[in-house]
Amino acid sequence: MSLEKLVLKYIASTEHVLREIEITKHSINVDGKDIRKVMEYVEAYLEDAKYYRDKKKFEVGLASVAYCEGLLDALKLLGAVKFEWLTQREKRKEE
Repeated sequence: MSLEKLVLKYIASTEHVLREIEITKHSINVDGKDIRKVMEYVEAYLEDAKYYRDKKKFEVGLASVAYCEGLLDALKLLGAVKFEWLTQREKRKEE
């Protein structure tokens, strides 16, 4: 599948969710078990990204790592985890 088709697919899927999503009126309660389950998904998406990178399917690897980052950001926004993304300067030092 081309990168263009992947982007179109992800956009369509997200637009569908946004048309159907319902915002709850209750406060969110996330326990440790739920956080660990989401972290399992994070780790799986990261492993998928590495797998597809090694297979030179970079567009799929990019999508996988983007999912991973999105889950991490969601956990952070919910206050379930604490971390900071690397700054551009720190990224250059690691390269």
